[in-house]
Amino acid sequence: MANLQVKEGMEEQFELGFKTAGQYISSIEGYRGHTLKKCLEHKNKYLLLVNWDSVEAHEVGFRKSEVYLKWKALLHHYYEPFPTVEHYSTVLDNSF
Repeated sequence: MANLQVKEGMEEQFELGFKTAGQYISSIEGYRGHTLKKCLEHKNKYLLLVNWDSVEAHEVGFRKSEVYLKWKALLHHYYEPFPTVEHYSTVLDNSF
């Protein structure tokens, strides 16, 4: 999970870049899907939820890969401040 604070006025460019960046993260072994949500109260805040098989799939498989460098080049310049990423396990899932 990452709370993303995008520089004001760059939301549209960020969203376009994120669509492209999705192909990179989805190519990693252990990736199970992602959701990007936009805050309704603050137009430049987003919530990124990525489902991984394990923390290692994210921190080693993705972050130490060549495709991470492409992801980073597309997205990291939009963040202010840089997001903190945390890992969670599911306790209860009542989704449809």
